[in-house]
Order: sequence, then C-alpha cells, then structure tokens
Amino acid sequence: MGRSTVLVKTSSGEILVKIDHVAIQVENPRLAADWYVENFGAELLYVDDSWGFVQFENVKLAFVIKEQHPPHFAFEVENLDGGILHRDGSRSVYKQDPWGNAFELVKYER
Repeated sequence: MGRSTVLVKTSSGEILVKIDHVAIQVENPRLAADWYVENFGAELLYVDDSWGFVQFENVKLAFVIKEQHPPHFAFEVENLDGGILHRDGSRSVYKQDPWGNAFELVKYER
C-alpha cells in the first residue's frame, strides 16, 4: 500500500482508496494545464474550455472554472451509488467536511 493510500469506511460504506486529485479554480483551464505541463513536466490527460486534468507521479491536478466546480480534493472510491456521470465515464458526488471544505468521492469505470 502506497503512502497516499487510505483505507477507511465512511458512513455510507464507501472505502476510500487514495487521494485522486486536487482541483483548483482558474479562469482558463487550457492555459493552466499548459503551464503545469511546461513548468513541472506533468502529463496532460484532458483539457477543454471548462476543465483540465494533468497527472504528476503521485497525484492529479484538475483545473476547474468557478461556474462548474468548487475548489476541492477528491478521493477515489471502490463503490459509489448514484452521483453525477462525467464525460470521462467516472461517477462522483461532492460533500463537505466538518470545516466546510469541499471534497469529492469519485469512482472510475476501469
């Protein structure tokens, strides 16, 4: 088990597998993704005018626009009932921790 892996049962039964990504709000996801690819050697996974995704060795970084997503961190889970189906085939739900921070539980269809 890697250092970024966490196995925890939540109240709804999901098992948190690992921190999947951190999402930051930007005005232009294309420019942000390109900047992180050029300056930090990230791998570009996806980008359009409303959302970008880059991969580092240990975590992914998402670039989101304010109108569509809050800044958040995401846990990949093994099981998830319901949630929103995304363009990449993943399904997720947003929640808040006791301090008001947004987090996402995401399940990828592999």
